[in-house]
Amino acid sequence: MKLSVTSWSFPELTLDEVGGLANLLGIEGLDVGYFYRSALDRARLLAAPEAYADEVRKRLPLPVANLYHLFGNSVVDRNLADPANRAKNTADFTAVLKFCVGIGSPTVFILPGVINGAQSRAQALTETVESLKPLLDLAANTGVTVCVEPHVHSYLESPAITAELCERAPGVKLALDYAHFAVSGYRQDEIDVLARWAGHVHLRQARPGALQTKLDQGTLNFPALFATLRDAGYDGWLAAEVVHQGYFDTLHDDVLTETVKLRDLFRAWSAP
Repeated sequence: MKLSVTSWSFPELTLDEVGGLANLLGIEGLDVGYFYRSALDRARLLAAPEAYADEVRKRLPLPVANLYHLFGNSVVDRNLADPANRAKNTADFTAVLKFCVGIGSPTVFILPGVINGAQSRAQALTETVESLKPLLDLAANTGVTVCVEPHVHSYLESPAITAELCERAPGVKLALDYAHFAVSGYRQDEIDVLARWAGHVHLRQARPGALQTKLDQGTLNFPALFATLRDAGYDGWLAAEVVHQGYFDTLHDDVLTETVKLRDLFRAWSAP
């Protein structure tokens, strides 16, 4: 396993600056997306994915570990649980995969969707499975793994329904962030069952009621988490995703300090 950092962790830094900082910290990769000053140009990515990938790849001092692709302008806009979005999302995903191949990103993660209108969780799940089928078919021969991130405020908020999604959509993997379950009170051993489907992993400390907190104030046991992933056969990227956002009031931690603490913890665990 190798350590990366999410570009959106540092909202006031450009993508080049985040890449330079990660390189200085000895972090091996960079997750990219469409947020803050480090944002990729989504319009350019969709219009000329291969040329844009080549341009971005040449600028960065580190490999790209993952692309976070948002189909619309929010978690609701063009979400996977709404069948009305299926054709447009599938068309865009062809370009997204070309960008990932061009920049060398092994994974792309997308969100599962939300409960639309009068949907039940079961109906939202069924629609997401149908929306994933053409995306997985497009990715099948590209070498890029499609990951879904279960998250608070989606319908995919428990380990049980997340496992059901993975079982019903063969080939999909998870962008697994234990914090999105821990905040709702799930124990770490209840989340561990999802490690078998991990395709990309986000790291930040959390506790019941707090999506993010300081490393020494949360309930997640990271050495145990690393071992669970290893024992499940995971050998991909671990992305430090300490953030400074209004979402779930994650505004109160020193992002740089907490990122370095996660780096040092992983280094200590993985040392010979």
